[in-house]
Amino acid sequence: MHTQRLTAQSVWSTAKTLIRDTEESFLIVDDSVQEKPYAKAIELVAPHYSGNKHAVVRGIDIVNLVHSSGDGDYYPIDYHVYAPDYAKETKNDYFLAMLKEAFEIRNIRARYVLFDSWYASAQNLKYIHRQGRIFYTTLKSNRLVSLTKEEGYIHLEAIKWTSEHLRTGIVVKLKEVPFHVKLFKLVATNGDIDWVITNDSAPDLTRDIVRGRNDVRWDVECFHRELKQLTGIEKCQCQSAWAQRNHIACCYHAWLALKVHASKLKKTLYRVHYELLSNYLRAELKQPHIRALKLA
Repeated sequence: MHTQRLTAQSVWSTAKTLIRDTEESFLIVDDSVQEKPYAKAIELVAPHYSGNKHAVVRGIDIVNLVHSSGDGDYYPIDYHVYAPDYAKETKNDYFLAMLKEAFEIRNIRARYVLFDSWYASAQNLKYIHRQGRIFYTTLKSNRLVSLTKEEGYIHLEAIKWTSEHLRTGIVVKLKEVPFHVKLFKLVATNGDIDWVITNDSAPDLTRDIVRGRNDVRWDVECFHRELKQLTGIEKCQCQSAWAQRNHIACCYHAWLALKVHASKLKKTLYRVHYELLSNYLRAELKQPHIRALKLA
């Protein structure tokens, strides 16, 4: 783990041959904390807020860029380790850096960019819009929007929604954003509300279309879960930062190998992972490498 230096570039070198990149594809940005609650001397470990735990936990936070074809086929194409004690960059800095790399250097064709409210800053929205891409993101409930110049800026909860507005959305203005966006109120079956905005100007855009595209964000959550449960990304106890970075890169490559194998067999990653261990255990039971000692 100490002799080599593996980076996200090696992950891209593999993933670029696997993705189905079209204009109808999606790029998804989200971060995930690799928990190390008892780490005392491991570099890169710091307190981070965990969306899964809804609390601050100790671990290594990774900002991921995942490419999705929109039909459940997804691959990581870039990532950055967010370590505020070791670098000055913020998660939003990494957000922009990865998108610039994807659009301006790697010539990714994906039209849609999905992310949550953490990354919905005016700077990020303006960059995506300038690139001619379409974003779908959520707003925090305390974000102010303007429906008309006369009304000024109001809270999202203050908007009066008609049935037509719920179906087709409302055009609003955000502070420091020089273009209008469309706001949709998506209400889940349990009553939770997602305030989704997009710069998609298609005249036939409806709530159902927006919900379907916004739901593609779930792909990155599936990736995070698989990475943690199948590759052992949280298990490395090496103390140096580069050893941890190398371990993280190896786990991404392990996930890619599982993904390719599972796709060929038309099985889930979990099934392929289980069968690897199951076949090994069967072989050991038939002919163990370490035999039990004979009783005296």
